[in-house]
Amino acid sequence: MPAISASVPGKIILFGEHAVVYGRPAIAVPVEQVRAKAIITPGIHQPSGSVLIQAPNIKIEALLSELPAENPLAATVRSVFDTLKISHPPALVIRISSTIPIAAGLGSGAAVTVAIIRALSDYLGRRLSNEQVSNLSYEIEKLHHGTPSGIDNTVTTFQKPVYFQRISDHQVIIEIISFPKPFTILIADTGVPSPTSITVGDVRRAWIERSDYYEGIFDNIAEVVQNARKAIESGSIEKLGELMNANHQLLRELDLSSQQIENLVQASQHAGALGAKLSGGGRGGNVIVLASELQATELSEILKSAGATRVIPTQVR
Repeated sequence: MPAISASVPGKIILFGEHAVVYGRPAIAVPVEQVRAKAIITPGIHQPSGSVLIQAPNIKIEALLSELPAENPLAATVRSVFDTLKISHPPALVIRISSTIPIAAGLGSGAAVTVAIIRALSDYLGRRLSNEQVSNLSYEIEKLHHGTPSGIDNTVTTFQKPVYFQRISDHQVIIEIISFPKPFTILIADTGVPSPTSITVGDVRRAWIERSDYYEGIFDNIAEVVQNARKAIESGSIEKLGELMNANHQLLRELDLSSQQIENLVQASQHAGALGAKLSGGGRGGNVIVLASELQATELSEILKSAGATRVIPTQVR
């Protein structure tokens, strides 16, 4: 049987991170410049039923039977077998690679999960729907993030810009957003890993202690998201930049910024960027900067001078 592969982009949240965990909306887009890939090949020299998982990026090479239940790669494979009611799979090799930085707010975990689900189900001749892929990935996201919103698995599954809101465990709003006017985002990496599960957990503990205060901030973020959607759909790029700045200030009030983040935000704003904010979990990871096409090259160099370990330009459309 020939090899089967699936490649999935990373993602960035434009507006609404953290508040989205508490039922508010968020807007996120795929990032095609970084991707996760899963390749399934026959396990020619393996005994029947054995599944070898290779993930050189994180130094894993082990049989599925050797990996613990809580390992996200193993849990993903087992969830596909369970969904397809396969108790004795053919011998196969699953090789996973990724150019998406880990713990940087670019959806690395979700992209790897979706790539495995798509490649494995296709290899087994039982292609799953987008909804099935996203739902399976959401369950694996709980291993990565504890209390995920579901936005990462949604964007990486549908590979489209989305407006996302989880009303309850059984009610989710997912709407594909159209961009009449493409715009340029620079993704500037602080170089500081920041696992989302940690910042999400910290915000939850603070919310439990001061729920009224945090609910007020989440409501303000929701209003920014709604206005951002209007700005996107009307092509008002300058207004979008103002809203990015406003969203960043609200995230600062949630204690999610850091000196490295502030260095990049302030450097871009002083250089005339249309807007800038942290993206994802915060306290590290990435800053996103809204720039005109004429500004992009100069701003990239300014961000590097301000401490960015790398800058990825992406066209949002």
